[in-house]
Amino acid sequence: MEINPWSSAQYADYSRLREQFGIQALQPDDWEQLPRPPSFFRRGIVFGHRGFGLIRQAILAGDPWALLTGLMPSGRMHLGHKMVIDQIIYYQSIGADVFIAIADIEAYATRGYTLEEAERLAIQEYVTNYIALGLQPCTIYFQSRHRDVKNLGYLLGKKANWSEVTAIYGFNGATNMAHVLAPLIQCGDILHVQMEKYGGARPTLVPVGVDQDPHIRFCRGVAAAHRLFNVTVAKDGRIGVFVKPDEDVARLLDLAAQVISGRGLTMKRLDRYKAVYLPDASPEDIPALDLALAREEQEHGAYGFLSPSSTYHRFMTGLTGGKMSSSKPESAIFLTDTPAEAKKKIMAAKTGGAVSREEHKKHGGQPESCVVYEMFLYHLIDSDRELADIYRRCRSGEQMCGDCKKMAVCLMESFLVEMQEKRAAAAEQVGDYVVWDEG
Repeated sequence: MEINPWSSAQYADYSRLREQFGIQALQPDDWEQLPRPPSFFRRGIVFGHRGFGLIRQAILAGDPWALLTGLMPSGRMHLGHKMVIDQIIYYQSIGADVFIAIADIEAYATRGYTLEEAERLAIQEYVTNYIALGLQPCTIYFQSRHRDVKNLGYLLGKKANWSEVTAIYGFNGATNMAHVLAPLIQCGDILHVQMEKYGGARPTLVPVGVDQDPHIRFCRGVAAAHRLFNVTVAKDGRIGVFVKPDEDVARLLDLAAQVISGRGLTMKRLDRYKAVYLPDASPEDIPALDLALAREEQEHGAYGFLSPSSTYHRFMTGLTGGKMSSSKPESAIFLTDTPAEAKKKIMAAKTGGAVSREEHKKHGGQPESCVVYEMFLYHLIDSDRELADIYRRCRSGEQMCGDCKKMAVCLMESFLVEMQEKRAAAAEQVGDYVVWDEG
């Protein structure tokens, strides 16, 4: 299997994706203790993660943490895009320091939009809708106007090479160089929130669709490559702090020993192995120690970025089957659609019903294959009990597809009318969110 951040492929076998690319399954233990666990956790919409334990720990402890997400201004905002902002709004409500990158450079490099076109789309189709949906003031910026992001992306590229990016992204001799540089700009987006002027080293979450995992893997590797220390479990099972560079090893070991001593941990220093071992430490001690060392690295002029954490959500199926896409208007409900437009699309949508009313009553439907039920699951029905009842009635043949479509039309109309009213006020607030020039 291949994952391409710029394709329109629909992914179905999420278990296989997790296994092939090393994405961990998101379990109830990962989110049950969080405040007001939202439906995207309870219903398995967010299905996997890398390093979410760091975020969970920060939330429960009340420690600082950041969230970085991006929007690609390459078309109208639809329900599939709403899944990301639903997550952002939840995380913001429980303490995330939110940064949103408008990926106008990437839109230029990979989709052919001018920076001016990308700006118009970003403000009218995304930022305004984000505010209308409930996003509170945060930092929203344009890649092209953020000097720190662009500079950091360029500088981080010193520890990335061509063979690495071609292996991850599949670049070839025909790939334009703006496209090649786009992943480094994304590294600048993700990691700049840990620069001292933006909050310093801290756990950072990037919620994405699984198609964006190449960016996460690349960025995690780049962040780790620039670290001075590696805190890990050694082959003999002991926790160790290892110095990564070959220069100035003694000073760095002194620095590590100082940090370890300050945390009350016993240690054994072995200069020949560039290591300090912690005989009494456990794996649970690693995150806090790694964070303390990262902050010390920044105090001494190094980057000291923690590798970013990530979560992965499932894609919504398009109304006609396949992936929901801005380039296929019939496949998506757009947040700027009129109720009449939405009704027409929903009434024509693919369902999981049987071929006839009689067959449906006899054998039941397949809600797991129905895009109308998926709209209930992802966006339209908050009550788990109500959703389970719809599922049961469909499977038993009690509920007809037409009944579900009528319900979806009614719920969608209420949602779109409310959005239309809120967008008018939201358009006046854009200036409170967007940073037009930075760095």
